[in-house]
Amino acid sequence: MDTQQKTRVREVMSTPLETIAPSASVKEAAQRMREKDISALVVTTGPRSIVTSTDVLDSVAQGQDPTEAVVSDVMTESVETVTPDLYMEEVAAMMTMYEIQHLPVVDDGYVGMISSTDVTAQLS
Repeated sequence: MDTQQKTRVREVMSTPLETIAPSASVKEAAQRMREKDISALVVTTGPRSIVTSTDVLDSVAQGQDPTEAVVSDVMTESVETVTPDLYMEEVAAMMTMYEIQHLPVVDDGYVGMISSTDVTAQLS
C-alpha cells in the first residue's frame, strides 16, 4: 500500500458539518448548499438522512415548488456512514458499491462529510 491508500477519512473529511432541519424548504436547502459551496447537507432529526443537490434537482424536475416542498419530502433516509478511521480506498469501494456521492462521517455523532470529489482528489 502506498501512502495515498493509507490516508484516513479524518484527514480528508469536510468539517464543520453542515446541517438542515427536515422542515426547511427545498429552496432553503439549495440556498445553503450554494452559500457553503457544497452539495449535501445532513438532516438533523430522525434516522441518518441527507439531502443532496441531486435530490433538490429531482424535486424541481418533478414539478415540486421549492418554496413549498420541504427537505423531509426529498431527503435520502437511512444513509450509509463511515467512521473517521476508515481508509480512503474503503470509502471509494463503498461509494462505488452503493452508487453514492456523499457519506456522513460519524463517531459518537456526526463529525463530518466525505464526498466522491474528496476521494477522487486524494486517490488520484
